[in-house]
Amino acid sequence: TFNDKIRDAVHGGYSTDPQQIRRQGFINGQSYDWNGHFYNKRFRHDLRTTTDKLRINLAGSLQDFHIIDQNDHEVSGLELEGAGYTQDPQETVNYISKHDNETLFDLNLFKMPLGKSGTAVTSMKERVRAQNLGLSLVGFSQGIPFFHLGSDMLRSKSLDHNSYDSGDWFNRVDFTYTKSNFGVGLPPAWNNQSRWGIMSPLLRNSKFDPHQEAILDNVHHFREVLKIRRSSPLFRLRTKEEIQQRVQFHNMGKNQKDGLIAMSISDTVGANLDPNHQNIVVVFNADKFRQKITIPDLAGSAMALHPVQAHSRDDVVQSASFQPNTGEFEVPPRTAAVFVNPE
Repeated sequence: TFNDKIRDAVHGGYSTDPQQIRRQGFINGQSYDWNGHFYNKRFRHDLRTTTDKLRINLAGSLQDFHIIDQNDHEVSGLELEGAGYTQDPQETVNYISKHDNETLFDLNLFKMPLGKSGTAVTSMKERVRAQNLGLSLVGFSQGIPFFHLGSDMLRSKSLDHNSYDSGDWFNRVDFTYTKSNFGVGLPPAWNNQSRWGIMSPLLRNSKFDPHQEAILDNVHHFREVLKIRRSSPLFRLRTKEEIQQRVQFHNMGKNQKDGLIAMSISDTVGANLDPNHQNIVVVFNADKFRQKITIPDLAGSAMALHPVQAHSRDDVVQSASFQPNTGEFEVPPRTAAVFVNPE
């Protein structure tokens, strides 16, 4: 089934309601970069609940995968508001946008902070990084990844909520990576008219129209995500037993750092699935600031940034680091950094 659990946790979910559409998720600012809307979902407690749900989703959305919640209690995926619902990782199709509803770029335009009258407060660079972080969460989750056409090129439908009958004008995809199709006009009335007042100033603002360099940043990031996923079978575990045995989360409980998920996948237990890596650690930092996380068990190991990211087009992810003497990872803002320990 298409997994709307991970979708809603990542970006806050869909809605035709002018206010509900502002609801934020992990990648676009919940608690750490509040947009001024949806007051009852802006607190640290809410972000931590969202983060716990994402941990379960990263673990194949298994019903009986256990984590330590923000109250230092062990909870299962089924107990955590149904975030876990599968018996097997092949049962979840992980996605954050698809053909119906807004594109990921358009959703983030509604959800990331705006100035008065819809002026640009969040920079295009930050919007690209938020989009890339969302793709990384899908790409590095256990289960079946699904990516919406154009989510790797900042595709816009000019904020259209449901473009099934909107024609090529709103559904156009530019494979020259020159235009995102943002700002081509107000989308049709049937699913959009209630929000035309919000849309109009946004669509007229050229600062929200991605230039080619920003589009290419998204394009190349997505290719890197695919290369990394393909580089190890540890990202594609086949059974719930393998996930329960090998996938572990760090930075949990009441003393956790907000907006940070640290996931390790081990090849030191069970059969040797990956001839190249003993361990993989993925650190998702959604915050606007660099963050550090120490995993003491990895002190003294040879963990290093994945070669794909060490040679990335993105010089920000290249600054992610690991200190072998302490086991400390440092990850720049709005970044998913992947570290590997050679076999």
